[in-house]
Amino acid sequence: MTTGTNSSRKMAGTAALLALAAILPLAVTEPSQQNFLILILMGAQMGVAWNIVGGYAGQVSLGHAVFYGIGAYTSTMLLLTLGLTPWIGALAGGLVAAAFALAMGWPCFRLKGHYFAMATIAVAEIMQILVTNSDALEGAVGLYLPMDQSGWGVLIFLSKLPYYYVILGLLVLTVLVSWAIERSHIGYYFRAIKDEPEAARALGVSLTRYKLIALTVSAFLTAMGGSFYAQKEMFIDPGSVFATTISIKIALIAILGGVGRLTGPVLGAVILITIEEYSRTLFGSTGSGTDMIIYAAMIILVAVFSPSGVLGLLGDLRRHLPGAKPDTVKAEKMEIRP
Repeated sequence: MTTGTNSSRKMAGTAALLALAAILPLAVTEPSQQNFLILILMGAQMGVAWNIVGGYAGQVSLGHAVFYGIGAYTSTMLLLTLGLTPWIGALAGGLVAAAFALAMGWPCFRLKGHYFAMATIAVAEIMQILVTNSDALEGAVGLYLPMDQSGWGVLIFLSKLPYYYVILGLLVLTVLVSWAIERSHIGYYFRAIKDEPEAARALGVSLTRYKLIALTVSAFLTAMGGSFYAQKEMFIDPGSVFATTISIKIALIAILGGVGRLTGPVLGAVILITIEEYSRTLFGSTGSGTDMIIYAAMIILVAVFSPSGVLGLLGDLRRHLPGAKPDTVKAEKMEIRP
């Protein structure tokens, strides 16, 4: 089977899933159920954004909450102080997060492996402390969005349905950006940096430059997800948008579904958010900290039994089904273009 055919089938499957997602609210009319679907789409969007740097480029960031929080705070402050529509605020938040990613990535990418991951955690923790102690950002008290207006101009709605379609549109945008990167020469560079960094360097690929590109794009899209969160919840504080648990959740969604795969984070979001919400309903207020236990258990299970994620596990099972055609050994050509 050719690479072109595989890619076409992958995109056809993705398009079918998106079409199903578009008509799903017609069957799911309960606000609580619609909110559950929104949470899945939010998780999928964050996971696909993280996958650009963590999956394709292989740079495991455990501090993506810093970009999420920057997006939330930027759009909210622009709305509260200047009255700018969240549509502009979300773009501004993405740009601020991208600029911060460049400033953060330049020194952090001098580190490798788990040292880089620890550095990203430290950056996110420092930012949370700074915002918590900032009087201009209302510190730990947080920020409330005005409730005297509603409609598409201010992205505040009385029902869940508009929020569903807004986050679905953002997910589609994020998937399209990821798909474009995957098929471009930049995607080849990312995979070369992930799999054979020294060989890529020897062929003239600037490792730092392309790592920064991956982090910047990922940060921009993650920040837009943070802006949406602020509009949906109408309240943000440092603990709700800068917490380390958010960073772990973002990374785990992609890892669980399958890193480096276009639809892996979407599947990961469906599984993780379902388990998370079910446990929250089951244990209620007595289950404080259950989410961290779930995250830890998921990380251990994936690492031990299926490092390639659920999609990799499904692929292995399919190959062992009776009558399945044996796969030919497929070596991905690493194209290095000037």
